[in-house]
Amino acid sequence: MKDLSFSVHTSSFIVGMVALGGAALVVAAEPGNRSAAEIKLGPKQTIDHAARSVSGPSLKVDERGTVHITWMEEDKKEVRSVRYARILQPGGPVGVPVHVNQPDESPYWRQEAPALAVNGEEVFVTWALSHPKAGPDKPFTSELRLSRSIDGGQSFQPSVLVNDDNQVVAHSFDSLHIGHDGTLHIAWIDGRDGKKDPGTYATRSTDHGQTVAKNRKIDEDTCVCCRTALSTAPDGTVYLAWRKILEGNIRETVVAYSTDGGQTFSSPVIVGHDRWVYAGCPHRPASLGVDRQGRLYVVWYTEGADETPAIYLAYSDDQGRTFSPKQALNASKGTFPDHPQMAVDGQGRVVVVWEEQSPVRREVVMRYSFDRGQTFSLPIKLNEKKGQSPVVAMNNQGFVALAWMEHAMLGHKTVLQTLQLPQGLGVTAQN
Repeated sequence: MKDLSFSVHTSSFIVGMVALGGAALVVAAEPGNRSAAEIKLGPKQTIDHAARSVSGPSLKVDERGTVHITWMEEDKKEVRSVRYARILQPGGPVGVPVHVNQPDESPYWRQEAPALAVNGEEVFVTWALSHPKAGPDKPFTSELRLSRSIDGGQSFQPSVLVNDDNQVVAHSFDSLHIGHDGTLHIAWIDGRDGKKDPGTYATRSTDHGQTVAKNRKIDEDTCVCCRTALSTAPDGTVYLAWRKILEGNIRETVVAYSTDGGQTFSSPVIVGHDRWVYAGCPHRPASLGVDRQGRLYVVWYTEGADETPAIYLAYSDDQGRTFSPKQALNASKGTFPDHPQMAVDGQGRVVVVWEEQSPVRREVVMRYSFDRGQTFSLPIKLNEKKGQSPVVAMNNQGFVALAWMEHAMLGHKTVLQTLQLPQGLGVTAQN
């Protein structure tokens, strides 16, 4: 039976480094810039949501080129659900979405995308469940749940409880990542310590998501709604990022690393030394990626000591112990850059997307690098209408998937687009 809350539209769209008259153009690079190359974006596909409210999406691309997407929505009767869909072949149709949560499971509505990870035919989704004991005195309480599919996302099994504290507190803003050895890593923000500022917690599953290990506290004084981020290196190092609150309400993006498969983590290391003083949570997470040589990339938002909104990238070649000088990625004047997300492939090709806001426009912008983050392309505008909550994913063949939301008075849309990076452009171990 057709799902009436879902339909797909396709339109052709080709773009180069700058969109002009529909032609694909090559931008002249600065000397030494290896990121200048003609690229072509595939057709846009649109998921129309007949829902009252829809979260932004989470996105993954597996090594076969299958695009996986998940989101949360609330219908006009205030019934909430976690949804998942996939595109089996580049340019192919978006499959009919399926429910991730069981009928008796009511997701906690925070307008935050579920976290997503894929390994072959296994699809994993973490999401927040409204706590059964939540009440007017504890409105923000939730349990963290893990759902698994073993048939490529055609159906999902009953969820597993992730947090092990059995407290009526918030467990949310989660991240999910599968290591090279198949270990499933989960991190989130947790209020079990009863403090004003919550803590960062993590766990792992070594049996394909059937059970999870004992929860481990990684740090405290965590910014309450800047989502965690996870990634792993080929040597098994696990990286975890979050925004930490330092003395004086300084908000810094930090990274901790684990060299024992996520059983223990190092003390957090400050990435950008932004010295941003802000008496509140900015609700803007960092994004992580690692290439096959082990370089760790971090992208994040900050306003710094001068209170100027900016998006930065830095990298580490010593397992997150030290970081390179940060470089700003946003270039537009008079706009507000927001919500950056990043994807990295094995060759060290980096794709970053974010929002650019002005009083009358809301654009989705992309930049990419073919030389391990040394130089970047000029910004490319992706959306045609007001776009927000962009996400990006990439596999090791340089196949990129992009998605963002477009909200309007008459409904909500998720727009998807793919991009194949040119072969032979990238940095290998011999370079």
